[in-house]
Parts: sequence; C-alpha cells; structure tokens
Amino acid sequence: MEIAIIAHDGKKVDMVQFLNKNIDLLQNDKIKIIATGTTGGKAVKAGFKVKKMLSGPLGGDAQIAARVAEGKTKMVLFFKDPLASHAHEVDINMLLRVCDVHNVPIATNEASAQLLLNAISITLQS
Repeated sequence: MEIAIIAHDGKKVDMVQFLNKNIDLLQNDKIKIIATGTTGGKAVKAGFKVKKMLSGPLGGDAQIAARVAEGKTKMVLFFKDPLASHAHEVDINMLLRVCDVHNVPIATNEASAQLLLNAISITLQS
C-alpha cells in the first residue's frame, strides 16, 4: 500500500513525530511511503525509506495527485497548517479534489491520520 505524506512548513516536525509514533506500522514491508520533497527529506533523516517527489510549491502536490488518479497512492496524510497562507493553495485544493474524485482517504491533521493508520493496522493484522 502506497501512502503519501505531505506537511506544511509549520507542521513538518509534527509529521516526523507522527511517523515515529507509528514506526512499527510504517516500516512494514507492505507499506511504501512517498512524499513531497522537504517532508520526504525530513522523514528520511528520521530513518524512514521514502520516495521523494518535488517540493509542494514546485509540483510535488500535483505529482502525488497524479499517483492518486493512477490508482497507485491509496492514502494521503497531509498535515496542513490552517493558520498560514500558502501560495500554492490551488495545488492543495486540486489534491483534495482528486482524492475525493477517486475515493482515496486523505487526513489533514494528526487525529484523522491516526484513525486511518489504525484502520490499516487492523487490516494488515488480518
């Protein structure tokens, strides 16, 4: 299962902490992680194997959206910073829309991301 991770600058530390909290599940051979560039780089530094795309503002969000549309990415964990403005808001909305169109779960905060990972943890144990 391919899972995409994305985090705005103000949420990158939270994303790495979340990954570390779920390290046993996320390092399962059945899980592949892709990420936008900077988020992926931070995840790699934390010891995770990650396929990095471009950074979000340079097209990484669009690359992940394309993988969702192709049926490759099955879940998106996108820690958005709701208190900051983002120059590439159009790309963010496009990713959200593509996930909705293709019925791919997307979590935009840690609480919803944890629920999604809990669900796949149960599935992988079966």
